Amino acid sequence: MAKKTSKLEISYTEAVKELEQILENLRSGKVEINELAPTVKRANELVEECRRQLALTREELNKITTPTL
Repeated sequence: MAKKTSKLEISYTEAVKELEQILENLRSGKVEINELAPTVKRANELVEECRRQLALTREELNKITTPTL
């Protein structure tokens, strides 16, 4: 199975900050109804990118910490 490549060029920290801002805007009612779908789509893209980066980091750490015989 081929690995999914990222469409986003954003660091994990930047993605989390943007997600926090989106969440704050949603909670406070700052998102207009016509912007709701694109906002949720962007949040989903950011979540997927964070998951992708976490999985890559987990793989790297496993390689580093797994003893080789």
